[in-house]
Amino acid sequence: MKVKIESSKIVKPLHDDGMAPGGAAADEWVPLSVLDKVTYGEHVALIYAFRPPNPPNAALELGLARALAVYREWAGRIGVGPDGRRSVCLNDAGARFVEATVDAPLAVWPFGAPSPEARRLHPRIDAVEELVQVQLTRFSCGSLAVGFAGHHQIADGQATGNFFAAWGLATRGLPVYPVPVCDRGTRFAPRDPPLVEFPHRETEYKAAPASADHHADNADENEDGFFAAAPGKVKVHRMHLSKEFVARLKARASSGLPPPRRGYTTFQSVVAHLWRTITAARGLGAGVTTKVRISVNGRTRMRPPVPRDYFGNVVLWAFPRSDAGQLVARPVGHAAELIHRAVAAVDDAYFRSFVDFASSGVVEAEGLVPTADSDQTVLCPNLELDAWLGINFFDLDFGSGAPIYFMPTYYPMEGSLFLLPSVLGDGSMEAYVSLFDNHLDEFKKICHKIA
Repeated sequence: MKVKIESSKIVKPLHDDGMAPGGAAADEWVPLSVLDKVTYGEHVALIYAFRPPNPPNAALELGLARALAVYREWAGRIGVGPDGRRSVCLNDAGARFVEATVDAPLAVWPFGAPSPEARRLHPRIDAVEELVQVQLTRFSCGSLAVGFAGHHQIADGQATGNFFAAWGLATRGLPVYPVPVCDRGTRFAPRDPPLVEFPHRETEYKAAPASADHHADNADENEDGFFAAAPGKVKVHRMHLSKEFVARLKARASSGLPPPRRGYTTFQSVVAHLWRTITAARGLGAGVTTKVRISVNGRTRMRPPVPRDYFGNVVLWAFPRSDAGQLVARPVGHAAELIHRAVAAVDDAYFRSFVDFASSGVVEAEGLVPTADSDQTVLCPNLELDAWLGINFFDLDFGSGAPIYFMPTYYPMEGSLFLLPSVLGDGSMEAYVSLFDNHLDEFKKICHKIA
């Protein structure tokens, strides 16, 4: 199926007075926080689909313009501010707005099988200056696909979900809500005196590559010596975890806990199962260390808490790890406990320690770079998890109800794992798993077995 691009233009914020952007504030530079700068410096793309009837493109464009007037950082540009710091310029330069059509019904589009075709439903995300890009793709049946790509250093998942809710309200002619808290330039100040209690050089930051050719020279080998070329091509699989399967998995993980310990959470149980199953499918055994990179939202962990409506990044990572042989041999509750402990350790003290470290000047002095490295192509024996549970992504409603599809773009990095709530709204989940094709074949055989 061919996606035909009908138009591509820039949409600028439309302020309450209906006037074009302008004024002294248009040239304001807002420094990125240390939490913004340590995350991935690239666009992240998501795709929605809605059944008809849907409002016309002009209504969605107007709603976007109104939402951008409130979320001005999305309409700005990233650069180096007058003080030499990496910042976002609030210049109201606008977002990319693309209109497209498909001469076929939505039902024949391969939403159920993640594939490169997904990338045709959103604009290109490499080497673009717009911090937000939107593509509206109309199908012959009247269904609408909305492809959104936003720069990660401007907003994490929670902040992006808030923006989606605001865009939907603005499209329906309602007041934009929630109103974002935009104080990234001052919120995460270091303590005086600073107190660095944790090894951030080995966790969030690392030494810069020895040469510019590092990624090209090592594209087929990761730090643990596993080669991409050996097992075959990387494929992405969508695994549906039914409500009943999740309940049984959670019960199994928690079955060995002595009182008065509470049971493991759904998140801990599901991730533990996927970690063990993928490790087994990869054929990893004793003597190999495997770890999972898990995003941890600091909004409720920091003291005082960061407002839920804060616009920016408030994410660091937990790294549960285990010997691969022990991980597979021991019950799922063992893996759940490793995840529980690692995530719990990323608390207020850890976030404050990171802020003090990243604000100290040592990152610049030593030429350190973030470990959040999108140039990696192979993570085996490790995993990288993006969990979108608990984020209000389904609040995007243009007037015709909730989406019927929601998914990340096609992202074939071996070892990447996306975990999403199902659009069914019944407590089921969808896991998008990227593995070498022969490992994926084995994963499919065992992924629904609870051990």
